Amino acid sequence: MTQRRKRWGRRGLVAAAVVVTGAVLAPATSPALAAETTSAWRDPVRSLDRAAHPLRSTEPGRSTADLRALGGMIGGAKVVGLGEATHGSHEFFTMKERVFRYLVEEKGFRAFALELSWSAGLEIDEYVQGGKGDAREIAKRTLAGSPWDREEFVSLIRWMRDHNRAHPGRTVHFVGDDLGAPSVNDGFFARITDYIGRHHPEALPRLNELYTGLRPIDDAFAYLRKPVDERQRLATQAEQAFELVKGLTGADAYGWTEQHARFVAQTARFLAVDLADPKGLPAAQILRDQAMAQNVAWWQRRTGHKILLSAHNAHVAYIPDMPAVYPKTQGAFLRETLGRGYLPIGFSFDEGSFLSKDTAVGGEWKRFSVPAAPSGTNEDTLDQVRFEDFYLDLRTAPPAARAWLDTARPTRTIGTLFPVDPAAISLGRSYDVVIHLHDVRQADLRR
Repeated sequence: MTQRRKRWGRRGLVAAAVVVTGAVLAPATSPALAAETTSAWRDPVRSLDRAAHPLRSTEPGRSTADLRALGGMIGGAKVVGLGEATHGSHEFFTMKERVFRYLVEEKGFRAFALELSWSAGLEIDEYVQGGKGDAREIAKRTLAGSPWDREEFVSLIRWMRDHNRAHPGRTVHFVGDDLGAPSVNDGFFARITDYIGRHHPEALPRLNELYTGLRPIDDAFAYLRKPVDERQRLATQAEQAFELVKGLTGADAYGWTEQHARFVAQTARFLAVDLADPKGLPAAQILRDQAMAQNVAWWQRRTGHKILLSAHNAHVAYIPDMPAVYPKTQGAFLRETLGRGYLPIGFSFDEGSFLSKDTAVGGEWKRFSVPAAPSGTNEDTLDQVRFEDFYLDLRTAPPAARAWLDTARPTRTIGTLFPVDPAAISLGRSYDVVIHLHDVRQADLRR
């Protein structure tokens, strides 16, 4: 606990003592007492204290008694978006495994979705269903270069495989909901063409023609060196291939083949955006978040599974933190599709370290750190709540807290690039639940 936090703790105790003592000793009509009492109830910290539920641990494998209230907040949601305020902090990652285990064991959740390519997610899922290999080998092959190529996700993958071995009647699944290089290799295209070749051989020549020039898309940077008009032509071909596959009928596996073809079309269209155009980046982000939402919703409808969706805060939120760059979020698309069946949980932290990059193209994930959040930020106020780590339901918070939560103010939102300026975020309009941690540290490199 930092000295700053201890100082506030003493101030809070003194203020409470003054109010209580005054209530006993001062006349009921005392103007000073009335003003002080009103001020106390308007203080968002006091109101947040009443709504907060203490979090005893962020590590999986501990007692989950402290998560029962969280389970009540989640209720009957079909998809729970669990964010992260940075892309590389240990506690955010371990808390995701802890919450997922709880949701699997207590609320019947069956899938963990990550902003990882659909094709890479299939590889991980095949492993957790009992496929060959080793958890670290699978992580190295599918997560390399991503912020999730960390020991914490090796632990998650290993737990999922162990759970499935022990519970063959209610297995859990790993879903990659994102667009796709570097995992759209020729083997993935073969999932589509081989199925069509077996069940609709008359359509295979046209499908192969449409995929000519596309397969494989296993190096995004090399693909992006193609001229824009060529990439746009290939994107149109990928969409035509999807429509071709979609128009066919077949056995149960056909639905998956259609989804594979959709993923190729999503990826090709995303990579066709002209990033030299000022409107290119917002257009690309809309395509990406819409595709991620489509893929999660497809899995949920297809399987009936309840899903824990892992992504950055900026993706799971209802509203964008930087509208000029992210005009519409995955969370907004999911709310449109699932209604109240979608519930987003945002993460917040006061201080600590994380992994990020200092260059937009390429670069290595490096350790960065930030001190305690400055006054006037969402994090500074949240960190004054009496619990070091806690969560709260923003929908049912007391009025004083609700008014504070609905106001936009500077908030950390640290993704692939650092340093980055805080964004003006209204917690109450962005999420249904917030988990606040006092401090975090960088995630562990995969051993």
